[in-house]
Amino acid sequence: MADLVKELISGVVDSVLKEILKKTTGRATTKRKKRKTRSSSTTAAARKPASTARKTAAATRKPARKQVSKRRTAAGRSRQRRS
Repeated sequence: MADLVKELISGVVDSVLKEILKKTTGRATTKRKKRKTRSSSTTAAARKPASTARKTAAATRKPARKQVSKRRTAAGRSRQRRS
C-alpha cells in the first residue's frame, strides 16, 4: 500500500515538474541597447556658428509636448506575455 502511494506521488511530481520546465524553456531576457554617443566633431559646440536667421528660429521654437503614459491594450499585454 505504501509503495502504491509513493509511486502515485512520484508520478504526479514528475509530471508537474515536466510541465513547469516545458513552459519556462526558451525564455531569454531582452538585451538592453546602449545609447550611441556622438563624436565630438558632430556636437553643436564643434560646429561653426549658424547664421542669425537660424538662431532666432531656434530660440522661438515651441516647448516639447508633455509625455502622457499610454495604457497597454489587451492585445499588447498578451504580446508582451508571449515574448
